[in-house]
Amino acid sequence: MSQKITGVLTAIVTCFDREGAFNPAAQREQVKRQLDAGNGIFCGGTNGEFFVLNEQEKVAVTETCVDEVNGRAPVVAHIGEISTRETIRLGKQIAKLGVDAVSVITPYFVPLKQDELIYHYQTVADALEVPLFLYNIPARTGNTLQPETVRALASHPNIIGIKDSAGSYESLSGFIKAAEGIENFDVLNGPDSLIHQGFVDGCSACISGLANAAPNEINAIWARFNAGDIEGSRAAQENVTGLRTDLYSIGFSPAAVKKAVALLGYDVGESRYAVRFSADEEQKIRQVVNQYLK
Repeated sequence: MSQKITGVLTAIVTCFDREGAFNPAAQREQVKRQLDAGNGIFCGGTNGEFFVLNEQEKVAVTETCVDEVNGRAPVVAHIGEISTRETIRLGKQIAKLGVDAVSVITPYFVPLKQDELIYHYQTVADALEVPLFLYNIPARTGNTLQPETVRALASHPNIIGIKDSAGSYESLSGFIKAAEGIENFDVLNGPDSLIHQGFVDGCSACISGLANAAPNEINAIWARFNAGDIEGSRAAQENVTGLRTDLYSIGFSPAAVKKAVALLGYDVGESRYAVRFSADEEQKIRQVVNQYLK
């Protein structure tokens, strides 16, 4: 990777048609929305429903995003699977598509010790030519990367940073401290509530699911911070706090975000996993959309 990844990368939704199949045309439309707002793309992550996509679909989603971006912004693709072998298998396919980097969640279902996580990530990084971000999301995987583990992995020349989606400032600040003094290793913030504070503390970028619904509002946090307007960045963060709080209180946040995007008039389809909103819940999402985004 020739350039440091900075700013906002949207954890972009994966678009489906009425039959539930991948919809490349709709995917391109969502990529264009994000590019217009100044955001890069993080595809195949939690908001992209990687856990209900097959291997061919993961490749197709990434290929579509990379092609639509066409070098205008960074593209990072998630490749984490439950096994080291399958992570490498998918990673080698994704690497051929021209992504700037890949990210890898900790393996899930099986509880792993820290030395086992080190083995997993070092083995994957050894096998791939594309740069790799660690991805900490313990609420979904059951495995937590510890700061000292991250610092040990940071010495690998092909591991360039960590995306922290643990959801707490304590976790994020622990990784920022662990990365101090290490060149070419960056911390990417995951929680939408900590975007501004992450930049203040030294994060190079944020990965935002909420940016699917509010691309310009999320980008403003970074744009103002990058321009030196720290108070303006803080105000931009406060502007999305109500949106985040109200929307995420209704249901599983990626599903609520995707429904919000659909209610904004975009053909992104339904979430493929077994999350359903009642008529009352959908009306609440509509009210949030009307209040904050129209």
